[in-house]
Amino acid sequence: MRKAFRWLLPHPFLTLLLAVVWVILQNEVTAGMTVFGVILGIIIPWMTSIWWPDTPRGFLLGRMLEYCLIVLWDILVANVQVAWIVLTRSNASLRSCWVVVPLDLRQPEAITILAGTITLTPGTVTADLSNEGHSLLVHALDTDDPDAVRDQIKSRYEARLKEIFA
Repeated sequence: MRKAFRWLLPHPFLTLLLAVVWVILQNEVTAGMTVFGVILGIIIPWMTSIWWPDTPRGFLLGRMLEYCLIVLWDILVANVQVAWIVLTRSNASLRSCWVVVPLDLRQPEAITILAGTITLTPGTVTADLSNEGHSLLVHALDTDDPDAVRDQIKSRYEARLKEIFA
């Protein structure tokens, strides 16, 4: 029974997420759009499941919600900081730099979330992942201390992701 359920819904959380996002994008809740969202939520993960890695073990949903709130706050703050830099500083006075962030994370999902978080936060962009997956190359728009950028990424984001994907 469990194997049949896994075959039909290989990623149940993704199925639910796709259905909810579909309904939200329609700007109105109707029975037809809800049913269509559920159908999409079942078909898309089912058709793409052969390319998905195994489901991560030990994922803590509550901690992930906390992480998302922290990232949203950081995005808001960074937007204001980058806007201020753009409006008040000349290009010549920017102190941009490349920062190598060594990773303690090993799960591909956690590394992907970390790289996405860095890129979503204005003022930083993840440019590359090392071949072995042991470090990220990050570009920072303006900083006088590249080590502080690295340390902030490791303590604020990576440490939390290590807890989430324990």
